Amino acid sequence: MSTREAIFPAGRHALYEQHRYSAAIRSGDLLFVSGQVGSRTDGSPEPDFERQVQLAFDNLEAVLKAAGCTFRDVVDVTSFHTDPETQFETMMAVREKVLGEPPYPTWTAVGVNWLAGFDFEIKVIARVPQAA
Repeated sequence: MSTREAIFPAGRHALYEQHRYSAAIRSGDLLFVSGQVGSRTDGSPEPDFERQVQLAFDNLEAVLKAAGCTFRDVVDVTSFHTDPETQFETMMAVREKVLGEPPYPTWTAVGVNWLAGFDFEIKVIARVPQAA
């Protein structure tokens, strides 16, 4: 039976401790990553939307890296948007730079009306690669 292992990227432990959740949980060969937002170093939302999306992907990459994963290991994505109609094109441009070539992971985009001051959040499930 698999056990849960909490994964944390360097430098963001206070955020997770304050809100009482893990950045990610590894269970067997799967990694379940909590929603990542585009926060600045002080934890506040980045006001520029494109930069906020890039920071969310950067924060996600840090969590993946802490677990020994990359974006190529991501199999499922859920993203949350406060104004999908006006934000989607910008988000897709950042996504293209980050995810690269096919095959792409599955993706579900959800419109929401509140993200604690943020306008974009992304959570993923990844398969942890086997150690060489």
